[in-house]
Amino acid sequence: MNNSPTAGTDPAAAGPPAAPDGGRPPAAPDGGRLPGDAPARARYVEDLLGDPFAADNPHGHRRLLAADERRQAPAATEELLARFGLAAEFVPHDLGGRLTGVEGLAQVLRPVFRRDVALGFGAGMTALFAASVVWTAGDGRQRRDTARLLLDGGRITILHREFAHANAILRGEYTARPAPGGGYVVDGRKDVVINADRADAFVAYVRTAPGDGPDSHSVFLLRTDRLPGHAVQRLPRARTHGMRGAHYAGLALTACPVGADALLGQPGQGVSLSLRTFQVSRALVSGGALVGGMDSALRYAVRAAGESRRGLVLRGRRGRVLAGVFADLLACDSLAVAGLRLLDLAPQHALIPSAAVKYAVSALLNEDLDELAAVLGAHGYDRGPAYGGFQKLVRDLPVAGLGHAGTADTQAVLVPHLRTLAHAAWHGDAAREAPAALFTPAEGHAALDFRRLDAEPRDPREGCDGLLAVLLGAAARLDGERARGPRFAALADLAGAFAAEVHHLTRRCARLFARPDTHALAPAAYVLADRYCLLLAAAACLAVRENAAGRDGLLAGADWALLALTRFARRLGLQVPDPPDGTAQDVAGHLLDRYRGGRSFDLYGMPLA
Repeated sequence: MNNSPTAGTDPAAAGPPAAPDGGRPPAAPDGGRLPGDAPARARYVEDLLGDPFAADNPHGHRRLLAADERRQAPAATEELLARFGLAAEFVPHDLGGRLTGVEGLAQVLRPVFRRDVALGFGAGMTALFAASVVWTAGDGRQRRDTARLLLDGGRITILHREFAHANAILRGEYTARPAPGGGYVVDGRKDVVINADRADAFVAYVRTAPGDGPDSHSVFLLRTDRLPGHAVQRLPRARTHGMRGAHYAGLALTACPVGADALLGQPGQGVSLSLRTFQVSRALVSGGALVGGMDSALRYAVRAAGESRRGLVLRGRRGRVLAGVFADLLACDSLAVAGLRLLDLAPQHALIPSAAVKYAVSALLNEDLDELAAVLGAHGYDRGPAYGGFQKLVRDLPVAGLGHAGTADTQAVLVPHLRTLAHAAWHGDAAREAPAALFTPAEGHAALDFRRLDAEPRDPREGCDGLLAVLLGAAARLDGERARGPRFAALADLAGAFAAEVHHLTRRCARLFARPDTHALAPAAYVLADRYCLLLAAAACLAVRENAAGRDGLLAGADWALLALTRFARRLGLQVPDPPDGTAQDVAGHLLDRYRGGRSFDLYGMPLA
């Protein structure tokens, strides 16, 4: 990550772009003109969806929970988002859509995910998971056709999820053989695919060669209106415990003829394309669904604590828990936003960080969900409109965290990177710090170029990577802030402990990879990968704090970072003192200020409806 990206101009600032056929993407539902930049559109969507707790809001919790109980998608809200033109957010600007950077896209999606995680996937983000393969490897015609499909209100989904065997696309249920007259014949089925029963197009990972090698699969863009009806069978919806309103169904293809022009990229590129496009998926799941959903979970807990007999006591156990989860949420968002901005600014370097973001954010927020359940108490089991959304989040967020692929998939990307850290210890290599632009949310950004996504880590002999180098640099600079008070001194001590842990990690990696019995590496390597991800989260936390100076009083202060790093240290088993007295209380006070002021709990602090 040594190439320092520079901020570019935002093409969307000039207003809605021309669509491929000379028209324009969907206008605002009220007939007005949509805001040109993503943060403003995020606020627009927030206002469009309205107060989620208002009893008469057709897009509020009462209606969303009722649809979930019926295992139905909330039709009125899906229609509202369609009229807003949510699909245009997934189409690149040069193809007539609004997509420039994924950080901005995550901001637009958060108001949706704060209300209903299943809605965010079913009516939204899954389309990008599929279309990102087209934006990455499709030819001009495929890109234009897919853009037109989405801008015209069509649906597209991706055929590679398979819960039965941990989402491993290499165990594909579709196979293709060459057809005598050209093209292919595809057979197979998948039983649990989001929107399989109502999609107009499918991006399908299909086995085209024997074995499980890197060239075993290819990717096809299948338009249902171009396939013979007798060869395509849409299977019944599947009942799932989480995201019950999402349309999980199946698709069977029997001797289905597919033209050669349906191939995306080159034959045998399926595994490579999955590694490239999963980077976008992982970052958006973390920065959109998980952070957005946990924002609401924390809001339920604050509300429950405030309605208890004692009220919200900031000094009590509940106050400490709420402050700790708030600090975790800010730290997780720091890591998630860094991953999103890296995709926008230097996507060729995003393979390892995107996997680390998904792994760390999923694990940390899952633990926090358990802590919040204890604060809610009996309210956590309430199925009514006041608190029923929390139970829904308990069901939905683990499914969202699984996303395209779960823990094993991210570990498969992270564990080989440990050898790079081992190389750093062997040779004393040091990396330059990742640029500050990664840690300044909502600042100028460049447009994501999907074709620059890389399936291989860059600069494999670079040594300790640029994100870990940020931690080392931030720790050194914090020593100069000790005079600002005891909390900054405590934060400097903590940062120093984390810097020492970076060096300890690289030495452990060196010892591990020096062993001759490499077949026995897996258990120890998984432990080290877990520690590596927590260190990256700490690095992002310190870097966001450092770069917030003069812009945000909460983020520039020591308290939230001190609390977050203390919690991270204890997860790592480090012996660290408690934060100075009053730290958790002051963080809880900031949380309460945001709650009463109607602002989101993430890095952006956006006004809420």
